[in-house]
Amino acid sequence: MKSAFSKKETIILLILFVLTAIVVSGYRNYRLYKPDAFSSEGLSEVKINSRIGLPELSEKLDSLGVRFDEEELYWAGRIHGWRFFRPGFYILDETASYPDFLSKLARGIQDPTQVTILPGTDPERFSRQLGQVLLADSLDFRLLLTDSSSVASDLGLTGEELFSRMLPNTYQVYWTSSAEDVIRKVADEFERTIASKYEEELENSEYTLQEVVTLASIVELEAKIRDEKPKIAGLYLNRLRRGMPLQADPTVLYALGERRRLLFEDYQYQHPYNTYLFRGLPPGPITNPDESSIGAVLFPEEHNYYYMVASPDGSHRFSRTFEEHRRASDEWRRWIREQYRIRDQREREESAQSQSD
Repeated sequence: MKSAFSKKETIILLILFVLTAIVVSGYRNYRLYKPDAFSSEGLSEVKINSRIGLPELSEKLDSLGVRFDEEELYWAGRIHGWRFFRPGFYILDETASYPDFLSKLARGIQDPTQVTILPGTDPERFSRQLGQVLLADSLDFRLLLTDSSSVASDLGLTGEELFSRMLPNTYQVYWTSSAEDVIRKVADEFERTIASKYEEELENSEYTLQEVVTLASIVELEAKIRDEKPKIAGLYLNRLRRGMPLQADPTVLYALGERRRLLFEDYQYQHPYNTYLFRGLPPGPITNPDESSIGAVLFPEEHNYYYMVASPDGSHRFSRTFEEHRRASDEWRRWIREQYRIRDQREREESAQSQSD
């Protein structure tokens, strides 16, 4: 049977077919590997709480304002074999291709997230902060900072002592890290940064590591100005060596379980942490001091000060004798009363103004 096409026409059709196949294949490959399959304005943070599929991923990306073709996403995901994605924290840096981004989520290759631990906090606020930043629940963190926790037991510490070693710093951790992994990581950092770094100073100190941390925790809450820490530490050490009570207001607040302006009767509150009633260091630390507070205890300023009183700018006025201290305290109380008078006067004037209006 004679062909409907001439030999020349057959060759042309064959060439057209091959060219079409090349174009189709090239376009298909372009769609599968194009570098801007996903795009966003700046960085997009994708958090996946549990294993999800393509439909859930599509919804999540859409809620974040990421630009992509939904139908193409399903097609590309099936072709590449990435249909399910693991929990984690992932960053989309403006643009990404299907294989790069989908394989990252499917394999669970997370981007680290930053956790900043602040100095002078307490276990409740610390646990709440980490619970807000990481996938682990805040209660998981709080339970690890108790005497019965596995971490405290392994390190031979009380819950208070373990919390005092939550060294203030910014840490790189994975969003899905367990609470125990995070606590152990920070405790290990304390060991490297403090226990090892100051090993010689600690060996020569008259106080144990935990006693140094306990005093540093008081310095942390007492000092509003960083440069004053060595002077405050020196003052407390002077008192300890003379056998005087520390009389540190932060320990009274710790005993009361709240942070507020102390009243006269608060100083008589019967509690082992009340350093107005009990001499020496309190039974344990009252917060998590930073390295500068610990360093201030190990390298205190040498002086003859035994008393201090707050100043309006947040610093302290230091005195060598009780008589000097009494005069400084009287001046501070007069300043406080004047501030109250100014405040009350302002409130009366504002009240009178609102009534006249």
